[in-house]
Amino acid sequence: MVDQVKLLGVSGSSYSRRVEWALKVKGVKYEFIEEDLQNKSSLLLESNHVLKKIPVLIHNGKPICESIVIVEYIDETFEGPSILPKDPYDRAIARFWAKFLDGKCLEAVGKALWCKGEEQEKNIQEEAYEMLKIVDNELKDKKFFSGDKIGFVDVAANYIPFWVEIVEEATGNVLITSEKFPNLCAWIDEYLKCSEVQENLPDRDMMLSFFKAKALAK
Repeated sequence: MVDQVKLLGVSGSSYSRRVEWALKVKGVKYEFIEEDLQNKSSLLLESNHVLKKIPVLIHNGKPICESIVIVEYIDETFEGPSILPKDPYDRAIARFWAKFLDGKCLEAVGKALWCKGEEQEKNIQEEAYEMLKIVDNELKDKKFFSGDKIGFVDVAANYIPFWVEIVEEATGNVLITSEKFPNLCAWIDEYLKCSEVQENLPDRDMMLSFFKAKALAK
């Protein structure tokens, strides 16, 4: 039986890109279905009736939701290179860092990028700097989070190389510099060089226009 794989997502979403990256690493053929988040399809609403969000992977008619959960499912279900480490301890550590990057770090960075007002900006940016310093220290003497190749944690952090610099330009709030975070900046460069990532880069000009419009509306 040939697997039927559909991905409900948005081309400009780092969450959708995580899932696409995992599918490509595993060599899985899939159908990408572009969603309009202002007019969500009945398929999306039925497939993720709890959160009503993208991405959703539909594998042989069964939906799986939440990008990190989907990446783990892909790793466990399909043949091909491992995304998570094989060793149980290393796998647990990878899950910890993915949760940190996709949770506290993402929240702090997002607030800092979109904040306004000097006092508010100072307090919020200090929290973001603290989170990013933790990440920078973790990447010391490393090419990627797990070693010499992109893995689960790198994909959880894909919003940093994909979106942070674009939002910085749109809002004027600069967070990440090589002076403050040399290891993180080196990782960003390595991440963007990888062939799997190159195939999966969002349209920069389109997203810059989107974020500029969002910044003006705030």
